[in-house]
Amino acid sequence: MVSNIVMKDIESRAIKTSFYAPSLWKQYVDDTFVLTEQGYLINLDDRINNIEPSIKFTMETETNGYIPFLDVY
Repeated sequence: MVSNIVMKDIESRAIKTSFYAPSLWKQYVDDTFVLTEQGYLINLDDRINNIEPSIKFTMETETNGYIPFLDVY
């Protein structure tokens, strides 16, 4: 699908221009699981949201030892 190609392009551009590359980046449909240093999350979020103004990513972080990914806790 074209949407998958566009998302992969946006993600790869964000990673390439980030100050610190994430150690893990996995995507499933419209959810992305990323492991990176805590201090670089805001930088990565800013970079990915500035690549294509019509697409906005949201970020959820670990809370009480749980990570909201694919709506599974």
